[in-house]
Amino acid sequence: MPLFRRLLCAALAALSLLPGLAAAEPSAIYLVRHAEKMAEGKDPDLTPQGRLRAQHIAAILRHAGITAIFSTPTARTQQTAAPLAQQTGLTVQLYDPRAPKALVEKVRGLGGAVLVVGHSNTLPELVKLFGGAPGSDILDDEFDRLYQLLPGADGQVRTILLRTP
Repeated sequence: MPLFRRLLCAALAALSLLPGLAAAEPSAIYLVRHAEKMAEGKDPDLTPQGRLRAQHIAAILRHAGITAIFSTPTARTQQTAAPLAQQTGLTVQLYDPRAPKALVEKVRGLGGAVLVVGHSNTLPELVKLFGGAPGSDILDDEFDRLYQLLPGADGQVRTILLRTP
């Protein structure tokens, strides 16, 4: 096979891999703590205010291009993720909050935007593992923080701190 033809075949093969490479990193990662929860019970549900906040989160992210939603197995995190899952037709994928690196690896292999719903004591570590800046600790009565992490072409991650109503 002539050299030019071999080079052309190699170039075309490399180009065919580009779409897969582009999808190997999410365009944005959103991380949020579960909304307000009932005070009692081992695995409490959301309060009426928490259910309203979950609706607000869904409204904020409705046009963000979410392609995957992750939640811990607790009722409050799944209920926080549910309105967006219903809007997008996505299934909420459960992750183990005790294995944050496994979640980070899985998310980094996805394309599009991703939502992760967690807890006040797990989100700061996740933000760091994704390369973002978590800021101050999340207080027990703080439910409005929404992180937007934007991976850059240079490998840097831009952290934008949003608030939910």
